[in-house]
Amino acid sequence: MKRVLITGAAGFLGSHLCDRFIAEGYRVVGMDNLLTGNIKNIEHLFPLKEFEYYHHDVSKFVHVPGDLDYILHFASPASPIDYLKMPIQTLKVGSLGTHNLLGLAKEKKARILVASTSEVYGDPTVHPQPEEYWGNVNPVGPRGVYDEAKRFMESITMAYHNFHGVDTRIIRIFNTYGPRMRLDDGRALPAFMSQALTGQDLTVFGDGSQTRSFCYVSDLVDGIYRLLLSDYHLPVNVGNPAEISLKEFAEEILALTGSKQKIIYQPLPKDDPKQRKPDITKARELLGWAPKVDRKEGLKITYEYFKQALNK
Repeated sequence: MKRVLITGAAGFLGSHLCDRFIAEGYRVVGMDNLLTGNIKNIEHLFPLKEFEYYHHDVSKFVHVPGDLDYILHFASPASPIDYLKMPIQTLKVGSLGTHNLLGLAKEKKARILVASTSEVYGDPTVHPQPEEYWGNVNPVGPRGVYDEAKRFMESITMAYHNFHGVDTRIIRIFNTYGPRMRLDDGRALPAFMSQALTGQDLTVFGDGSQTRSFCYVSDLVDGIYRLLLSDYHLPVNVGNPAEISLKEFAEEILALTGSKQKIIYQPLPKDDPKQRKPDITKARELLGWAPKVDRKEGLKITYEYFKQALNK
């Protein structure tokens, strides 16, 4: 059985990746310091002999005994609420954490996939965003701690690939949603859903004309899996190109939840991207990947999860 290390294993995406790799017949080593992850997301895996867990901060030296075939680096605060509260940790996990895991990949002769983000494009001046676009990022703005941590992550990953011959993959993840998102995550979907479910008005920042593209988690995990097993080492966008304005999205959530609340508007945060839509030509051509779950279907499943989470 091949063995894979997944950092950020107790997080939203990391926990779904643990499930997928165990289902595919891998032995999974999960690693998380639980800064933003939740052990409940992976508790169901603890009885399995194919799963082991390390409570560890990857920005400190990382040692995993035994062979490793693959490393997936998904440790990082990922919502604006988190990285504005934890700017130093966000920068450290993207820089020192990535450095430590690339060193581990070199030592173990393992292939490593790092989780980058559409945020490397900043507030884009090119639409939709292809991988060749270099971005429009404010390095000293409040969001810079996340954007630049991920941009550095890509740079050091390419340096290890080119200088040390480490087998690397880089994924640029666009907005993703589904079960195991935190209700207090601060991103649009959990914010809208929790507001609708608790009888609060839905908060839209700016005039609501800014756009996002939402990909259901199972589609994203499939894209990650395919990229890991591909032969392509340059960045690849994975996301759903079905673009929607945040005002329309809030209206969709109100209709889905049957909420009688209204939409209220607040000032747009500094450097908030006005538009976000992936060009997924590379993912289609190189990985044979395209999203399958449409938003209506994905939102229904996510709504049921949030209802249960609130009741608990």
